[in-house]
Amino acid sequence: MEFVNFLFRWAHLLFGIAWIGMLYYFNFVQGGYFKQATPEGLADAKAKLAPSALWWFRWGAMFTFITGVVLLVGLFHNNQFNNSILVGATMGTLMFLNVWLVIWPAQQIALGMKEGDGPANAAKALLASRTNTLFSGPMAYGMMAGPHAAQMGSGYGSPAGGTDVIICLAIIAAIEANALFGKLGPIETVKGVIHSSIGLTVILFGILYFI
Repeated sequence: MEFVNFLFRWAHLLFGIAWIGMLYYFNFVQGGYFKQATPEGLADAKAKLAPSALWWFRWGAMFTFITGVVLLVGLFHNNQFNNSILVGATMGTLMFLNVWLVIWPAQQIALGMKEGDGPANAAKALLASRTNTLFSGPMAYGMMAGPHAAQMGSGYGSPAGGTDVIICLAIIAAIEANALFGKLGPIETVKGVIHSSIGLTVILFGILYFI
């Protein structure tokens, strides 16, 4: 049974690398290229490169989520679910939903694969994608800290619940609401979203550690 659990952890890591790797590619590389490309190069990239990259992106997200759910069931069964895992898993789940319910539908219109308001949907996809990048740092921290929570502080290793985790979930919910209805703000630039992701990690897990 332990070997099966290990296989799912291994698969979760591999799918996660594919997913988050593509997320960073879109935000750190492709977006900048699209702004500088010639009209011919941009048209070719939108017709051929972007759809292929989005295929790997969304299915990487899907299988990361599925294997993650299996691992979470195991944590519940073994009474190892804690605040650190809860915070990380919440962000991971929202990131998955953003991919399939916001980014992918909007990108299909933005790339001309479906009819609709291209510029508006491109902006919608960008905001959700930037938010996923913002979430990626603290999400990864929570997942990695989870197994070591007992050694890292009582808040990290506490059974899921408490005022500290409620505050964290409220912050996460507010950021997700902004992803759906708000504006880019400080996460508009690559530097801004990287700094914001690090800052959000400090805030969320500082709350878990000190409150």
